[in-house]
Amino acid sequence: MSDDNKQQPMDLLAKGASELGLRLSPAQLEQFDLYYREMADWNQRVNLTSITERDAVQIKHFLDSLTICLAYPQGMPPTLRIVDIGAGAGFPGLPLKLAFPHIRLLMVESVGKKARFLEHIVEQLGVTDVEVMTGRAEDLARHPILRERFDLALGRGVAKMPVLLEYTLPYCVVGGRLVVLNHQSAQRDFPAAARALKALGGRMGEIYKVGISGLTDDRIVAVIHKVAPTPSAYPRQAGVPAKRPL
Repeated sequence: MSDDNKQQPMDLLAKGASELGLRLSPAQLEQFDLYYREMADWNQRVNLTSITERDAVQIKHFLDSLTICLAYPQGMPPTLRIVDIGAGAGFPGLPLKLAFPHIRLLMVESVGKKARFLEHIVEQLGVTDVEVMTGRAEDLARHPILRERFDLALGRGVAKMPVLLEYTLPYCVVGGRLVVLNHQSAQRDFPAAARALKALGGRMGEIYKVGISGLTDDRIVAVIHKVAPTPSAYPRQAGVPAKRPL
């Protein structure tokens, strides 16, 4: 058995998390390790991620996901309801769930094979208050039990800002927020999102620089506040936001 296949502690993750002010217990680190091993196994059959090496996954997937906590300087609220749009292999929503077990999480994924992985890994990890839905974000956002029901929306690497806003803000309650993980260079695209923000009930908020070991590529955590209800015309039909961004 190769060294990479042996169960190893998530030491890089633990160190980076401590810099974020998070202490991950041995049991939580074991969950992250199981997550890594199951993802690496499934990735041989389903294209979940191009990043598969253990150290890189700890930093670029797990730790990067946890930087969302920077958007809550006073601490993550204990009753937070989160929707992760285009969840893929589960980032960033599932690492947040492992670090903050009290949150409630919905992962939305349009690709059936990826959704089946999400259902599998949720079962393997033994976490509760987690749901996986297969479908397009634009379609599910019109469902009464999902529309404007979440305190926090996430969408990592899904689309550029105007499109991402239309995918995610309809899910947020007024007073909720969208948190975007990106690079500082992406800020030059933010002004182009002004029209979408106004149309969808959003307002650009705080931007936090990420200064964590390993995450050295000028990363930022950007916050968009939901300040007004999203009009019923949005999101537009599936496929339209990407073809004709606001």
